[in-house]
Amino acid sequence: MTKENVPAIQFDWAQLFEALNIGLILVDEQGCVLLWNEWITKHSGIHSDTVINKALINAFPEPLAGSFIAAINRALSTKLPVVLSNALHKFPLPLFNLNGSGERISQSIILSPLKNLHDQGKLMCLIQVNDSSTSIKREQMLRDHSETHKKDATTDPLTGIYNRRFFDAHYKLEISQAQRQKTTLSLIMLDIDYFKNYNDHYGHPAGDAAIIAVANCIKNKLQRSSDMAARYGGEEFIVLLPNSTSTAAQLFAEIIRQAVFDLKIPHLSSLTAKHLSVSIGVSSCPPGMIVDADTFLKNTDLALYAAKQKGRNQVQYLPL
Repeated sequence: MTKENVPAIQFDWAQLFEALNIGLILVDEQGCVLLWNEWITKHSGIHSDTVINKALINAFPEPLAGSFIAAINRALSTKLPVVLSNALHKFPLPLFNLNGSGERISQSIILSPLKNLHDQGKLMCLIQVNDSSTSIKREQMLRDHSETHKKDATTDPLTGIYNRRFFDAHYKLEISQAQRQKTTLSLIMLDIDYFKNYNDHYGHPAGDAAIIAVANCIKNKLQRSSDMAARYGGEEFIVLLPNSTSTAAQLFAEIIRQAVFDLKIPHLSSLTAKHLSVSIGVSSCPPGMIVDADTFLKNTDLALYAAKQKGRNQVQYLPL
């Protein structure tokens, strides 16, 4: 069959417009409504019979935004399509969900200028309305998932403070910056005293609660946005203090030690005190000193070891 013999397909355009799962409104240059499809009727509650050949600005029970009318005029004057992003124009038209909640639907709108075949030289504007609520919710879900994934990658799930993985990465950046800018960097390491005894005596749920309490104690004492605390191991924590002298770091460590002890959490299986306590090691890298990250960490760990050896529930400082 030749191309010339192919029978023309006859469309019922009205039926096609009603079948589309998008809203369609057609207006002439004066802004009078020429087409108002069923999708618009369902989501607005306004039947086409009441708006055809009437001004679009009077079609809805509330005034249309001036920016929306201006966009229609711009499409007609430039003879170019105009896209209204739902980021800037979330609810251009008063259209609602079909679930009866009265909630407006987010909209993506394209305004397309068309030739008016019944009035030569005149234009019409086709307003295409898409319900973007689902895509927005999907994007929000993806963003939430991304944020959750990011939080999972950097945060200790039990305590909510940073985890060791994040600390290791951040610590290398901080020590590099301190040496480059010739500023002081201090480290604090602390352990819950006789934590194994605590777990054995009170049980693991109580042990988890104790770890959370100590983490909150540390977090609540941090005063600068540049300071950071992380859970470094089971019952071990580490605090990074940029631009903090050895004296200031020792004073801060003592504040943490006292705050934990003041919680008065019973620890009858401790060989140090009747309440939960921590041993703390402090080390500082003074301005201009070049030291590798591992050496600095090991020195702080040795300071923590000294605090344990000397009776626990105390702060010990070890210079580099």
